Amino acid sequence: MASDYSKKPADAAPEDMTDAVRQYVIDRATEKINAKFDKQADKVAAKSARHIESLDRLAAHLETIDVWTRADRGSRKPRFNRDDIAAAAIRIADSEGFEAVSMRRLAAELDAGTMTLYHYVRTKDELLTLVVDAFLAEVVVPQRQRLPREWRAAITLIVRRTRDALRRHPWILDISDDPSIGPNAMRHFDQSWQALSSLNAELEDKLDLITLVDEYVFGFCLHERNNLRDDPDEGEMVDYIGALLIDDEYPALAGMVAEMGLSRLWSRMDAHARGSDRFDRNLARLLDGFEASLKPRPQ
Repeated sequence: MASDYSKKPADAAPEDMTDAVRQYVIDRATEKINAKFDKQADKVAAKSARHIESLDRLAAHLETIDVWTRADRGSRKPRFNRDDIAAAAIRIADSEGFEAVSMRRLAAELDAGTMTLYHYVRTKDELLTLVVDAFLAEVVVPQRQRLPREWRAAITLIVRRTRDALRRHPWILDISDDPSIGPNAMRHFDQSWQALSSLNAELEDKLDLITLVDEYVFGFCLHERNNLRDDPDEGEMVDYIGALLIDDEYPALAGMVAEMGLSRLWSRMDAHARGSDRFDRNLARLLDGFEASLKPRPQ
């Protein structure tokens, strides 16, 4: 009977399998199991890391939002409020550039101790949030002023207010951080949405338009600030461009110079760049093109 039990089916491992081969099979199977386990562990670790990162971002966001809801501590009337601090920061930025805005410089502007300011503003991110929201207060249409009913007139009013605020405070264009949304940011978006109430378009199209006009005005003001702040010496610019044309690498420009002369060409181009109606003219063209591209929403 013992000899019968020793017989193996045809598909069983052969009796002459060596210990080395058995070990090889076991090792490969173990590697596959471990690899599968490691892959699952990596997925779990990555998911946990994403959750932690999300929680960190949420915590930082909530801390910054707290600047709008945090009650003043103590029973005495506070020396400052958020508006005072934001206004002082804007004064410094207007005269010295935003990079000059620090808690120490701000304390000097307000004739206060640096540590006193931390009672009102805990971090640089909170200060940035206050400053950007104070800037947007100049963009928001005052409550006493009604928005035009026609969407083009309404959005044009908002865009012009944005342009004028950027011209008063061009340093805002240097802020690369994304501050938390404040009350005036909410009002600005709400008014932009109100402005488009008469536009028969889908939600996504309206969002496109709000984004498009913001990108237009910010791009326009950035170019204006960086390239048109000073009146260049016409003679120097004509000489410079003339020197570049010697290499004959700019056939289109060379043709324009041959047609009207370099000095006249430069005068016309500079006058065009500085034209007072260029902003409104091209904004109207932008809105024309956007309106023409829309497919009316079913009523």
